Formats: sequence, C-alpha cells, structure tokens
Amino acid sequence: MTRLATLALAASLAAACHAPRGAFPEGRVVDLTHVFDADTVYWPTASGFTLHVDAQGWTEKGYWYEANSFESAEHGGTHLDAPIHFAEGRRAVDEIPVEQLMGPGVVVDVRTACAADRDHRVTVAELEAWEAEHGTIPEGAIVLLDTGFARFWPDRERYMGTAERGAGAVPLLHFPGLSEEAARWIVERPIAAVGLDTPSIDCGQSQFFEAHRVLFEADVPALENVANLDQLPPRDFHVIALPMKIGAGSGAPTRIVAIVPED
Repeated sequence: MTRLATLALAASLAAACHAPRGAFPEGRVVDLTHVFDADTVYWPTASGFTLHVDAQGWTEKGYWYEANSFESAEHGGTHLDAPIHFAEGRRAVDEIPVEQLMGPGVVVDVRTACAADRDHRVTVAELEAWEAEHGTIPEGAIVLLDTGFARFWPDRERYMGTAERGAGAVPLLHFPGLSEEAARWIVERPIAAVGLDTPSIDCGQSQFFEAHRVLFEADVPALENVANLDQLPPRDFHVIALPMKIGAGSGAPTRIVAIVPED
C-alpha cells in the first residue's frame, strides 16, 4: 500500500473510531455468515467443525442445562484470514484494529464471468468497470466479490470442485478468486479488507496464492466463505466483520453482518 493510501486509510479508520454513538448505521440487517455445523466447508486438508455435547438435560435441581465444546480449524466456514497467514511479521487476528473490520461496503458482481469459468480470477478491469458505473470505492471500504458460488453451499463438490479430502484433493479444487493484478490494484487504494463467497481469496487452481501474499504484505485481511451477497446493493451499506479474537491466530471464525439503509 502506498504511503498516501496508508495515510488515507488511517484517517478514515480514526474518524470511524471517534464517530458519535448516534452515527451507528440503521437499516435492514443481512447476515453474511454460514452456520458452523457438521456440514461446514473446510479446506480439504483441514479437519472440519465438530460440536461435542458435554451436558444436555434436566438437572437434579429442576432446571435445564446445556453446555458444549467444539473443535475447528482456523480456516473454514465464514472466517477471516489474518495477514500473518501468508506474510511474516504482519498482523495476527488479535492485532487487527477492530475499526478496520467495520466500514462502508461495496459488492462487485462477477457472477456472469464466474458462471462461465469456475477458475475465473477477478480482474482490474472488472473493478474499474464497477467504479465507472457506481463511483469511486469509498475510503476504508470492505470490498466484497459476489461470484455466485454461495448458492452451492454446503455441497462441497459444487462449491469447491471436489468433495474429496486430503492433500490429493487440493489439485482438484475449482472455484473463482482474485487475480494478483487486482490484489495489487486494491492495496494501492485505501481499502480496509476484501471478501468473497468462495473458500479462498485465490482461485482453487492457484499454486502460489499470489492474491493472499499481495494483500497480506500490505496488512489487508481477507474474508472467505461469505454468505448472502446477493441480498446486498452494490454500495451504500455498512459491514461489520468481527472474528473470534484468537491470540496470535492466523485466522478465525467470523460473524459478518451488513446493515442496508431502508428507503
């Protein structure tokens, strides 16, 4: 990220941090988070989500009591990738300023291109075309890419390209992502975070994870497996994406919501 872009983003985040309570956005709330359960999609080499029922039932004292424990990899379901995931010395989950994960949202609709090519990499031209139609992306924005693949969740084969597990399944992955060139375009702008409705910010066939590396070197986190982007307008809404605050975490399950002003 250039020095100018960094200063602009810092100013935008500072303004958000000091905004009066009455400035909290109002409107229709859209949940952009998939449920975490036994069907949740994880990377083929990762263990999935397991809920252990530790207690469930009526106690001897006459009240109902439930308590569970769970197991989960950091990277699966609707989650945040912290910059340290692919960039040494960059921010872990607990080090990302919470203000960076709240701000104006935009949705770039790339569904047509992704329907034609499961391995599509979102281009600079597509981002520039969005700006030509909808105006400049706001400072401190969370940019969300609607590939249309959320409609396949949680069918692993349709969503990821394969239902197989283990290292041998990785070469069989086919889903859209962000191109390296578009990632470089993003980090030159005062954009706070990027997200999409597939398992990775890089396309399934990527071998070197260029988009991850470019974004994370600039301390721009990514949101993956985002839900319900088709319920959002192209711009003029707010996003709140709050991950579990895992110390030194490279990623974390995240509850993401959008607040869309109502007419």
